[in-house]
Amino acid sequence: MKDRRTASGTRVFRERAQITAPPRAVIGLEAEFNLIVDGRRRRPEKVFGDPSRLVRRRMIPRTGKSFQLPAGGAIYFDTGVIEVATPIVELEPGCCYRATRLLWEQIRYLRRELDHWQKRHRCNCRLQGFSAHYNLSFPSTRRSKLRNSTKLAYLLAHVLPVPVMLLATNRQSSAVGVRPRGNRIEVTVDFTPDPALMLGTCAFIAGVVQTVVRWEDFGLRQLARHGVPRIMPFRLRKHSSRRGWRITADSLGRNPFASDINAPLWKVRDGRMLSLRDVAGEILTLFRRRIQQFSDFRTLEHISAVFDGNARSLLDFETRPNGYDDVGRTIAWGRRRMRRLSRSKYEKIIHRVISHEPVRIGQKRYRVDRMNGWYQVDCRELGTKRRRTFTLDELVQMSAAKKRAAKPSTKRKPGKKRRV
Repeated sequence: MKDRRTASGTRVFRERAQITAPPRAVIGLEAEFNLIVDGRRRRPEKVFGDPSRLVRRRMIPRTGKSFQLPAGGAIYFDTGVIEVATPIVELEPGCCYRATRLLWEQIRYLRRELDHWQKRHRCNCRLQGFSAHYNLSFPSTRRSKLRNSTKLAYLLAHVLPVPVMLLATNRQSSAVGVRPRGNRIEVTVDFTPDPALMLGTCAFIAGVVQTVVRWEDFGLRQLARHGVPRIMPFRLRKHSSRRGWRITADSLGRNPFASDINAPLWKVRDGRMLSLRDVAGEILTLFRRRIQQFSDFRTLEHISAVFDGNARSLLDFETRPNGYDDVGRTIAWGRRRMRRLSRSKYEKIIHRVISHEPVRIGQKRYRVDRMNGWYQVDCRELGTKRRRTFTLDELVQMSAAKKRAAKPSTKRKPGKKRRV
């Protein structure tokens, strides 16, 4: 297998990896940041070259130009922005907490590396929030002629925008988008500097997606069948990048990002005039059970409070909050459970993989070469140097089997009496 090395000596593989999708539903978050150096926006490619020049510890390369951060996620430079992403997290109770916590852990690690870099170069670096992407897998078992990722994304683009606006946008925002990405759905919106609102956004999107994928088909008639309020006029725009759709400032007849979110300015199909908060609240009612399933009742209460006007949306502020312009310097977690919740099985395996220590699998020892996408790990046997690829599920199963084998037996030997 041919590879090349960057100027820093880090190996980067040339060929496109053959990606294997996880058999279970998963979730993952990404965030993009502008780099501000001494008050000027700079391209990270020009300043650092590649991420290995910014991060001090040796990183495992990934497919393409990204690297595996020591905090567990990925980092790469993408058309003038710094992007960090979480590893995939199993879609199960608590997954939205885990995914949100993971994203902020990547941000915190990046901020610390920038602190060190700016000290050495005697300058000031800031991370300015740009965008956030919420990714959920689209299981192959749900696919049919009437049910594919493109149809699902188009249907979701009629359900998600108004509630997501209230949870994740500000007065300077311009769009909420939904993109089909083959085996996953990606919701794009502004970066949210408030972890609690980001958690609410993540939980709302996960709950809606996991409800809608169980609908009979993905035609627009399902909106009326399930009672989803539809603002008129409603004009979707093409997404700014790749395939997909967006709700923009001119999609609803007037700019929703600049309008009073409490005023009944929006006519829905049944003739009523509702506020954006009213529309979001009615949509929330339809998806409450699934939203709570992937977060908890407190998160559901917070979402409901934002939609009812009892908690602040970032659209309640006249201007964009200052938190967007210096992300990661201080992080207000706000919720103890977010810090306390245990790691998922995938998280634990990935943290073992990035430790750079040899991994024993069966009778052989392997060293990790790279992450092959989000689900596969390319390893090399220490003795023969032969290459082998493992999936996260294979590593999870091997780790569980090893723990079971190491666990001492609790059975009494025959002939021996138990002491009282």
